[in-house]
Order: sequence, then structure tokens, then C-alpha cells
Amino acid sequence: MKVNHEKCGYCGACVGVCKELAIELVENMIVIDNKKCNNCKLCMIVCPLNALEE
Repeated sequence: MKVNHEKCGYCGACVGVCKELAIELVENMIVIDNKKCNNCKLCMIVCPLNALEE
């Protein structure tokens, strides 16, 4: 999973739904730890700007 930083509005919606705690908002940047990510795609579903990609 990766973030398209050009689309991302840094709202944190993806952070709140990640059950694996693989997504963090760090200094106004969304950071995804792909080692923790289980590819459930909940973050993609809740992102209002479609900024998350496989």
C-alpha cells in the first residue's frame, strides 16, 4: 500500500481505521508500514480523496 502525496489531504481517516496500526500521521505526512499492513484495504475505502494505492 502506498500514499499518493499529491492527492492526500492528510485528514487521518486512514489512520483511524487501520486495525494493524500500520498507518501513522507523522509531521503532516501519512506513513505506511507495509510490514504491518495486511492489505485489508479499509484505508482505501475510507479515503475521501482516493489517495491510497496498491
